[in-house]
Amino acid sequence: MKSRHFLQLVGLSALWGASFLFIRVAVPEMGPLVLAGCRVALAGLTLALIMRGLKQQWPWRYWRELLLLGALSVAVPFLLYAWAGLRLPAGYSALLNTTAVLFGTLASSWFKEDTLTARKLLGCVCGFIGVGLIVRLGPVRPDAATIAAALACVLAAACYGCSTPLMKRATTRMQPLAIAAGIHAGAMVLVLPGALWAWPQATFTPTGMAAVLVMGVVTSGLAYWAHLRIIRHVTPVAAMSPVFLIPVFGVTWGHLFLGEELSSGIFVGGALVLLASALVTGFNPLRRNPPVP
Repeated sequence: MKSRHFLQLVGLSALWGASFLFIRVAVPEMGPLVLAGCRVALAGLTLALIMRGLKQQWPWRYWRELLLLGALSVAVPFLLYAWAGLRLPAGYSALLNTTAVLFGTLASSWFKEDTLTARKLLGCVCGFIGVGLIVRLGPVRPDAATIAAALACVLAAACYGCSTPLMKRATTRMQPLAIAAGIHAGAMVLVLPGALWAWPQATFTPTGMAAVLVMGVVTSGLAYWAHLRIIRHVTPVAAMSPVFLIPVFGVTWGHLFLGEELSSGIFVGGALVLLASALVTGFNPLRRNPPVP
């Protein structure tokens, strides 16, 4: 991987780690449906304006593919993470998001983009043990609501992981900007009815609206475009490497700005999840030229 791609991925991990903080700020006021709808709409509008400015054509002929990608990589994860944000600290959600690497590796193997090995299977086992420790030993009491929220995060991560090899394939037929705009347009069709239904119950404050604005324009619209540009040049598993650092930023932002408590469960479970991610991808920061998984 070229150094510029690596630095771009680090920047993306910082942005996506911050999105869990913004969710915790906005979702108690707006609710999951309205938050997801506003986030998707703002991202779609941002990308549509860029499409117009650059005079790029919308890839309508691929609408079925874009609708599927919009559901897997935008609509379902945004709704699940927003719902989980009512119950879980931002650091929890960021750590559970790391399981996207596990699901992405399995999906890449299924789509013949990667090979499943014993090392990667061991990584999957470590990852799920780590998730269990995070939920069981963290500062949040592991009641039914907590477990349900954790499962929602894992399902959202599974959607992200499964969509990555499909995104890689899409970049062979469409421009990254067109894909980013198209998947958010597809996601908008899926989430806006629920957002409109829940709109009367939502409340809007300057802080919450600012958080949604940053999520929609930056961490969703612009970040998805940047990520798709990188995906064109790296493998699907390498494209998921921001997941390594997202928990670091997510836990840090949550602790610094929301005062979220840290515990042994987060550290031990998080370390196991990161180890699992390294095992399934072959990532080794000490190796000068790590092999492509």
